[in-house]
Amino acid sequence: MTADSTPDATAVTTPAERQTAQTVEQLIRHRLSTALGGWRGSFETALPTVAFIALWSWRQDLRLAVWSAVGVAVVLAVVRVVQRSSLQHVLGAVFATAIAAFFAMRSGRAEDAFLPGMLLSGGYLVGTIVSILVRWPVVGFLVGAGDPRAADDPFGWRRDSGMIRVCSRLSWVLVALYAIRLSIQVPLYLAAQVEALGVAKIVLGWPLWIAGVAVMGWLLMRGSTPQELDPRLVAEPEDPRGPAQSSS
Repeated sequence: MTADSTPDATAVTTPAERQTAQTVEQLIRHRLSTALGGWRGSFETALPTVAFIALWSWRQDLRLAVWSAVGVAVVLAVVRVVQRSSLQHVLGAVFATAIAAFFAMRSGRAEDAFLPGMLLSGGYLVGTIVSILVRWPVVGFLVGAGDPRAADDPFGWRRDSGMIRVCSRLSWVLVALYAIRLSIQVPLYLAAQVEALGVAKIVLGWPLWIAGVAVMGWLLMRGSTPQELDPRLVAEPEDPRGPAQSSS
């Protein structure tokens, strides 16, 4: 490795971040605030579920409840298009609503509308644990998304061993969130408690996520891990004078 390609301690931060972030925790707080969405995304994610539960509780008509949820998701997408704003969160809501509608309509059971979300949570639970064990913690990807240079260096965060350790601890918080979600939703699903499942889906969605972010923030406030690189990735730079002159 030459001097031009050798990573240094500034490779994972921008000049502005180096002025404000002296520890890994400070840098993660800064980047997570950049990567996470706001209240509107939360509203757009929850509203189709609210429509489904409201129509199901009122009419006990699965088809009407499903199509009302799909209609709400489509309206939200149209509003975004008219306003020329980001479709990121609302497209996620449209896709999730369509999959839930397919499951429910195919089986004819209203509770099956919540099955895809539970399967997804189970997949996330396993995937997050694996990511921690192989030292590619999923929170690191959120941190990387908040890096202004993410397009050019999406995995730059992995060059800091302290960053990997802190992101692993934060990823265990996500494991706990998915475990809590499944421990409540699965018994309700097995008991066919549709209204309770709807309430649980909303409460265990963004409100639980916000609680998890608060726990992560508490961990970040308590920590003071210095920014450093994995010594295995750092090589001695070549002396520009050449080996003969450097030894003389």
